[in-house]
Amino acid sequence: MELGIYTFAGMSPDPATGVAISAHQRMQNLLEEMELADQVGLDVFGIGEHHRPDFVISTPAVVLAAGAARTKNIRLTSAVTVLSSDDPVRVFQEYATLDLISSGRAEIMAGRGSFIESFPLFGYDLNDYDELFAEKLDLLLKLRASEHVTWSGNLRAPLSNLGVYPRPVQNPLPVWIAVGGTPASVIRAGTLGLPLAVAIIGGEPHRFAPLVELYREAGAKAGHAPEKLKVSINSHGYVAEDSQSASDEYWPSYEVVMNKIGRERGWPPSNRGQYEAGRTMRGALLVGSPQEVIDKIMLQHTYFKHDRFMLQIDLGSLPHANTLKAIELYGTKVAPVIRQELGGVATAEAAATA
Repeated sequence: MELGIYTFAGMSPDPATGVAISAHQRMQNLLEEMELADQVGLDVFGIGEHHRPDFVISTPAVVLAAGAARTKNIRLTSAVTVLSSDDPVRVFQEYATLDLISSGRAEIMAGRGSFIESFPLFGYDLNDYDELFAEKLDLLLKLRASEHVTWSGNLRAPLSNLGVYPRPVQNPLPVWIAVGGTPASVIRAGTLGLPLAVAIIGGEPHRFAPLVELYREAGAKAGHAPEKLKVSINSHGYVAEDSQSASDEYWPSYEVVMNKIGRERGWPPSNRGQYEAGRTMRGALLVGSPQEVIDKIMLQHTYFKHDRFMLQIDLGSLPHANTLKAIELYGTKVAPVIRQELGGVATAEAAATA
């Protein structure tokens, strides 16, 4: 199994002081986190796209390219690229460029996004939400398959035998489909034979097992080999030396972020009891000692038989020193045990099958 980290590079105010970190400092911290993740041997680093004041990343490819210059082995992916409100030609060019800079370590994780700010920002109609993603994904896959592309759709200008450059090191450039739990989305990913990333940030993870099975069934029905149908599970989590320290250190930033999003979406407020329930073996939060996180990843593997696990550590205003320590423990204490139990997959081999 591959073990990785993803981040949205949040800048929520510190719960104790009410002061938020500057965008400049948050970016410097992020680059240090990427460098450390590579040094401790993690397999993947993902960066999400948002267009809000509480997140610093709106252009993941630019930041990943900066990280590529400071790392050697770790794979670099968006988490996610909001493809519906972007242009597939530019997305392909950006990640092909990243692939050249990183000597073949780039990936695209394409999704519809969990926030909608990018749609009015770039002039798209939310009524076209589903059609935009389907059409743009179709174009993106054609761009990675062929240097010259002829294509037409309803929501973007057509291409008539136009060349798209540069071409990446990897052929094909890996494209994952990120989903939050919609059956139609997993069926689409399986039918296309694309790797699937499932975000599980609440509830009981085993309830997502039927979706993963549906994905594999759709892929098999479409004639794709089982080894091509890779699955990543992406969840919130934090690693500390002991269970209580992990719980106490992660809760303040988790509470701020989840309650802010909850107010926007009409969710009830989070409380410490719910949080602690999420930390139990059947919950979605991987917050605990190294052994607790190991046990939980191993349990989830019995549900999903997944190929990759991605942990979102630096939530909101979590202190940078805590984030670095958690990355270190994840890479040096958790990852080696998981690889020993389940087997590690060389990064280049994993990319070649995507």
